[in-house]
Amino acid sequence: MIRLSALALVGALAAGCAAGPTDPVDIRSVPPTSAPAATPAASTGSYTVDCGRNEEAHRNSDNLVASPGVRDGAHHLHDYVGNLATDAFSTDEVLAAAKTTCRDGDLSSYYWPVLRHGGHHSEVRTPDSVNITFLGSPVSEVVAMPRFLKTVTGDAKAGPAARGTWSCAGFTDRVSLSYPSCPAGSRTLRVYEFPSCWDGKGLDSPDHKAHLRFPGADGWCPRASFPVPRLRVEVGYDLPESGGFSIDSFPEVVDRAPASDHAHFVNVRSDAAMAELVTCVNTGRRC
Repeated sequence: MIRLSALALVGALAAGCAAGPTDPVDIRSVPPTSAPAATPAASTGSYTVDCGRNEEAHRNSDNLVASPGVRDGAHHLHDYVGNLATDAFSTDEVLAAAKTTCRDGDLSSYYWPVLRHGGHHSEVRTPDSVNITFLGSPVSEVVAMPRFLKTVTGDAKAGPAARGTWSCAGFTDRVSLSYPSCPAGSRTLRVYEFPSCWDGKGLDSPDHKAHLRFPGADGWCPRASFPVPRLRVEVGYDLPESGGFSIDSFPEVVDRAPASDHAHFVNVRSDAAMAELVTCVNTGRRC
């Protein structure tokens, strides 16, 4: 898992923005990042979930996390994998009774803005790969996520919470806020790292962030929070080197769309299945 140190993050973001907000950046020019060293108490396992790549074309412009109960509240189109009932009006009961694209029966919902060929209203590109992995903490064991926990990574308005997501296969230690230019044969990636320090109380919060925060550069969670499994979602596309793609975004941020990339997660995994996941991660296994 990529964990950005403060200096590495500044370097990566500076490289990602140097050419202009929507100009592709050669991924090889982006400084690499490094993860904090694992301590003897680290939880070093990983749990991978296969939920397909949205072959079902489950898409809508709702946002259950940020705008529940509001049709078209996102103002841009989302790709979904996992829970097939996810829309603005999904209740916990609806999600728990739904079907899923995940092979292990995971009912969770994973979603992000679609990628398009060309401009804002052009053809939607189905991902060529989606890899979902839950990881541990470099400094301790993790505790279970509560069912129906909701979270977000990134900033749909390209504001202060924006995070570099853009990368290329073979270069995942380098992430940018700008679209990447990948070497020939290297898949374009969007890498979403989710927060993993839970306050122990909330399933959500008014800003959808306060209840679940990122650990520090040393891997430790903020005071009065607890490490839960770290979700990493990697979405891949086989795209031409010349670019010509863009993500859906709010109309007011089209000029800096790549920095508005973001993703959401709603945990609907059963308590028993989450306990199995936690045991896998805490015992250092690959599941």
